[in-house]
Amino acid sequence: MEYLPVEVIGNILSRLGAARDVVIASATCRKWQEAWRNHLHTLTFNSNDWSLYHELSTSRLEILITQTIFQINGLQCLTIILDDVDEFSAAPVIAWLMYTRETLRQLHYNVRTTPNINILEKCGRQKLEVLALSHNTITGVEPSYQKFPCLRSLSLSYVSVSALDLSLLLTACPKVEVLTLVSLDIVMSDPQATMDLSSNSLKDIYVEAISLDKFTLEADSLEKLHLKDCTLEVFELVGKGMLRFLKIDDVSVIHLDIGESAENLEVVDVSNFTIMWAKFHYMISRSPKLRKLRLWGVVFDDEDEVVDIETISSCFPLLSHLSLSYDLREAAIQYGLQGSFLLENVVVLELGWSVISELFSHWVSGLLERCPRLRKLVIHGVVSETKTHEECNMLANFTSCIVRLMRKYLHVEVQFEYE
Repeated sequence: MEYLPVEVIGNILSRLGAARDVVIASATCRKWQEAWRNHLHTLTFNSNDWSLYHELSTSRLEILITQTIFQINGLQCLTIILDDVDEFSAAPVIAWLMYTRETLRQLHYNVRTTPNINILEKCGRQKLEVLALSHNTITGVEPSYQKFPCLRSLSLSYVSVSALDLSLLLTACPKVEVLTLVSLDIVMSDPQATMDLSSNSLKDIYVEAISLDKFTLEADSLEKLHLKDCTLEVFELVGKGMLRFLKIDDVSVIHLDIGESAENLEVVDVSNFTIMWAKFHYMISRSPKLRKLRLWGVVFDDEDEVVDIETISSCFPLLSHLSLSYDLREAAIQYGLQGSFLLENVVVLELGWSVISELFSHWVSGLLERCPRLRKLVIHGVVSETKTHEECNMLANFTSCIVRLMRKYLHVEVQFEYE
């Protein structure tokens, strides 16, 4: 140990991360203390790391964090995630940010401050690469002054911000690639709740629990779009066809438009979503590279609509993973499985029910016949705690049917997942 360079010891301490562990380890000897003071680059105060954080008063925590940070030179990554703390005083938070601003590259911070401070103004804009901010307010963004030339990842959760300030903030981050927006309190100056965001560098966006009348995203380089638990009247994506991953989970939207961005789609994952199949299919039909399609718990806007498996087969020749779960009707068997088409490259097939019926067995059988290269079949089902005799009978008949059916497909691995 005594022959280890202090830089290596600094890296070892940085990998510990948790402030308490780092402080204890640094007491090993003078050399480790030197590494702690001059070569530590990562420090984390997380309420999950040490139970005593929950017992300390806010003022004691402020002192503890201040004393720790001020002993370190050249800190690059600072994480303060203390869920039990309602708020910190502004003065110590400003002191932490000002002390580290010249070297800080990553900041993760989730505690309110009183009075509110402009964290964007205080943190080190020149070198900051990752900013994850929660339970704070962002106001008065000035992109001409508050530039973040190196920021690549921006995460805002439970943050109060106007649609204009958020747009200006994104403009001030010319290299941002990852954007996460969760449960934002979006302040509107207009009666209509609209938000327009634009970024030439953005590749990955995750949006959760946001309600807007209209959300327009202009992102030429976007590869991954994930919307979850959102209520939107209109969502429009303006891009240049770079989108590879589209996930929509429990979203209410009247008009969804991804424009010309479907050409390179490889994964489409839609769950707990009401769709007009013809319109939705047209939107993604120009995706010849699609490899995974998941329609799970979807509800059709028109009761007579069915997912046309033959159309899926012809539009997505590279499809290898197909997952389907929706309310089955006679039409799904009669029209959805018409023709002599094959799903040539599907090797994983996932099928699910919310209410089991005899139709499900016929549906499974029909799809198996059309997947000549299938290697794995996963059956998902919902089994109620209090089952009637009829339900038990139905489940028993289904199990017997699957056993008989799979004797024809011995090369296929079968997996059951019930909830």
